Amino acid sequence: MIMTIVNLIILLFVPFLMLGLIKKTKSFWAGRKGPSIFQPLYDFIRLIKKDFVISKTTSVVFNIAPVFAISTVLFAAMFVPLATGSAIISIPVGVIVFSYTLGLGKFMSIVAAMDTGSSFEGMGASREACFTSIVEPAFFILIASVMLLTGNYTFDSLSHIISNAGSYGILITIFAVVVLFIMILTEGSRVPVDDPATHLELTMIHEVMILDNSGSDLAIYSWANGIKMLLISSLIACMVIPHHLPVLMHVLCYLSVLGIVSIAIGTVESGMARIRMSHVFEFIFVMSSLALVVLSLVMARMFGG
Repeated sequence: MIMTIVNLIILLFVPFLMLGLIKKTKSFWAGRKGPSIFQPLYDFIRLIKKDFVISKTTSVVFNIAPVFAISTVLFAAMFVPLATGSAIISIPVGVIVFSYTLGLGKFMSIVAAMDTGSSFEGMGASREACFTSIVEPAFFILIASVMLLTGNYTFDSLSHIISNAGSYGILITIFAVVVLFIMILTEGSRVPVDDPATHLELTMIHEVMILDNSGSDLAIYSWANGIKMLLISSLIACMVIPHHLPVLMHVLCYLSVLGIVSIAIGTVESGMARIRMSHVFEFIFVMSSLALVVLSLVMARMFGG
């Protein structure tokens, strides 16, 4: 019961701290003091208190999309091992439910953006759908490869890579971490795929989709995006943290991994510019290439070579 409460607190509040740490890291590399690490939480509270304005051209789809955005990520979180190293719901089809639950939330966000009748938001929705269609196969190839190697068909299989892969374990883990890190940058709308701080409609992706959202709706979208980043980061933590650690030590290691991932995201955003839209596809396809490398290593481990 206590660990369930710990997981719930982490799920609800740590996404804000991750976003705050990203901003703090970017400020550090820019030579500035920067905002407080709690600033995203303050912004969320401020937006929740505000009323929202809804365009007359929208329908009920636009109104319910934020509810789908937050409810889908919270439901998907039940299938992911969090601070305690185990998921609330651990079933063989959990990976599929996790992926398509997040897909449902994104689908509603895309439809809501198109529901506004704005050409800019429709453009952003088209880009978002296109990038997701590239990320999804790479994610399934990676997870299916690891599950085949360990014989465990839940996300818990990620913590058994080293013990089942032998000399291939470290290589598989490294490539898998890179795949998931690229997935965070893509699904989290971070540089170099997208820039959450941009205001140029022609180059925006996720941010242009929520231009018509304000007040509590905008707060919910920001919160849902942070939770999604935390869930993918949790998969990385599951791979690199030994599964036999005591619970308290596992929680501390888990939070440390989330902090390292946040600092890495902030460093990437400080060290490189957003790449050209035509080259974003090439960047995301790196996920598929590395996922196929993981599959090859798994095959070599299982059948020799």
